[in-house]
Amino acid sequence: MTLPELQDQSVEIRPTAAPSAEPPAIWSRNFRYYFTARSAGLLGDAMLPVAVTAGLVSAHHGASTVGFALAFLFGPFAGLVLFGGVLADRFTARRMMIGADLLNLTTRVLLAVLFFRGIDQLWQLYLLLALAGTAAAMFQPGAASTVPLVARDVQGANGVLRTSEAFAALLGPALAGALAAVATGWVMVIAAVTFGISAICLFALRLGAVPAPPPGDSLWRNLVVGWHEFRSRSWLWGVILVWLFFTVLGWGPLLPVTSGLVIPEYGDSVYFLLNCAFGAGTVVGGLLAVRFKPQRPLAVGAVAMLAFPLYPLGIVLGWPAWLLGIAQVVVGIGLTFWSVMWATSVQTQVPGEVLNRIHAYEVAGSVCMFPIGSALSGPATNAFGADRVLEVGIVVSLLAVVALLLARPIRTLRRVPDRA
Repeated sequence: MTLPELQDQSVEIRPTAAPSAEPPAIWSRNFRYYFTARSAGLLGDAMLPVAVTAGLVSAHHGASTVGFALAFLFGPFAGLVLFGGVLADRFTARRMMIGADLLNLTTRVLLAVLFFRGIDQLWQLYLLLALAGTAAAMFQPGAASTVPLVARDVQGANGVLRTSEAFAALLGPALAGALAAVATGWVMVIAAVTFGISAICLFALRLGAVPAPPPGDSLWRNLVVGWHEFRSRSWLWGVILVWLFFTVLGWGPLLPVTSGLVIPEYGDSVYFLLNCAFGAGTVVGGLLAVRFKPQRPLAVGAVAMLAFPLYPLGIVLGWPAWLLGIAQVVVGIGLTFWSVMWATSVQTQVPGEVLNRIHAYEVAGSVCMFPIGSALSGPATNAFGADRVLEVGIVVSLLAVVALLLARPIRTLRRVPDRA
């Protein structure tokens, strides 16, 4: 064998050793820290509404006080999330998330003191809940934009995170309810610890250079640029437009209407088990999304959304409880699979320097109609009947899937390959 041939062989052999030094597609060092941070933070977030409700009820406050408290919690999130996206692009998402965690930690400590001492001034509770909602608005935009920075397999990472979110949604309220029976203050202490863990793990991330908007632009300029970037992607605003109608007429009324029908008919325990079945479905949907990677994610995700009407349809038709449980599992799978396809598409199709702002517009557009749909469900039920409200939601859900599949930019959007 000649010397040139030996040299050629050495060149061919060298690249085969490189992949062994590559970080894992999902479970890299950075992703492990990020996964721990998100799991801890989601658990702390999931505990708060149940703990506040239980604490106020045990202190003999009425339903109106509970409603005001939750409004102070969720209102700032809807109003400030757009600015959270701008600030995350200007100061990096990691810094904003650490700051939000520290603010959450502080509010939980003060809420613990408030509940241990006894609530004699409601304005103190409302102020702390508003600060917690503000912290959520500052955290959320960066939560999505960080995923492409910590994992090469963005879709797989989103599937893992959605699975963790499902466990937190099941464990958090149950833990908060159990501890609130002893003292609501202890729920706040545990929540403060979860946000401390999240802040420490986020501080440990090593992300390198992060894309940022040009220096010197004002906040308003950054917000306008984010809007133009959002508007220039027809598949993006097309999904949000469909989601607005789906949320206000289908998803928003679902919980209050179905709870009012299921609990009197089947009992509290069955209603709890049905929610657990939905949680189990979200876990399965997250695991499925880790493995199944369609070339047209939004089209396949829209087909998965066909599962959504099964649960309200079963209630209208009077299905037995076991069949409603199966329907809830299927609904959980479909919704979670869609959410992973959607999140992955946004995170991989949008440039990093505007991703936080676009995600903020996306969150504001998809979430803002939910409380409206929930609020209108009561008057609509009184005027037309609960079954008619659910029937409208079923039809709107099916039409939403049809609209997603008929829109060419949405239907034909192709998956971005995993980074090498």
